Amino acid sequence: MFGIAVGELAILVAAVAGGGVVTGLMAGLFGIGGGAVIVPVLYEVFGVLGVPEDVRMQLCIGTSFAVIIPTTLRSWFTHRSKNAGLDDVVRRWTLPAIAGVVSGVAVASVAPAAVFKAAFAVVTGVIAAKLLFGRDSWRLADDLPRGPAQLPFGYLIGLASSLMGVSGGAITNVIMMLYGKPIHTAVATAAGLGVPIAIVGTIGFMFAGLPHQNETPPLSIGYVSLIGFAVMAPLSSYVAAFGARLAHKIPRRRLEIMLGLYLAVVAVRFLIAGGM
Repeated sequence: MFGIAVGELAILVAAVAGGGVVTGLMAGLFGIGGGAVIVPVLYEVFGVLGVPEDVRMQLCIGTSFAVIIPTTLRSWFTHRSKNAGLDDVVRRWTLPAIAGVVSGVAVASVAPAAVFKAAFAVVTGVIAAKLLFGRDSWRLADDLPRGPAQLPFGYLIGLASSLMGVSGGAITNVIMMLYGKPIHTAVATAAGLGVPIAIVGTIGFMFAGLPHQNETPPLSIGYVSLIGFAVMAPLSSYVAAFGARLAHKIPRRRLEIMLGLYLAVVAVRFLIAGGM
């Protein structure tokens, strides 16, 4: 099922490598782990390899989580070096975010691929609309709620992330901006929260995919392709630092528009790729 000529393999590796470069730039620039880039790229790659449709999307998500671990780490360290981000928010949201990821992994064990395609397209589309057409006056409050009232945010971010194969950066950005936080602060905070989400998501999708090991490509552990990880991770991690430094040189509104346009294109692209 997974036999492929050397020439075709070289083209696929080159395509994945290109996706890795773009992934790193997006991670550093927007505080997103890059899953919004990785998942559509891998969806096409695994399609060429003949991965069955009923596990293809889950394999994309699991591999995406593995790839964005070093990317989010590098992005987070770069933002921290500039004293950006809210460490207290990262600490407060981490445990509920992990709970959300675990819930999403449980869904991955039983739900059809259509669930993940729909989640990917809808969430990115909504976030894009908010960034492109939203105004500064579109706020729920001038600051985040205090105490336990913040916990649902972390859970929502973790759940959505595990259904999409992303580190939750774009979702975190929108939530924080609705509560009066500037996008540069939101981006840096999102990078920090993305680290535990990516780690737990990787482990969870490895275990969730073990019963389907005979349907995934060689050198895969559950729903995580080690080949995809080996090609994408080093490139995306290296390039993330450049994106993070660039983010601090771009005006706030321009950064919002860039992220909104990018997510809108991704949403449309994935609707087409998923045949929805």
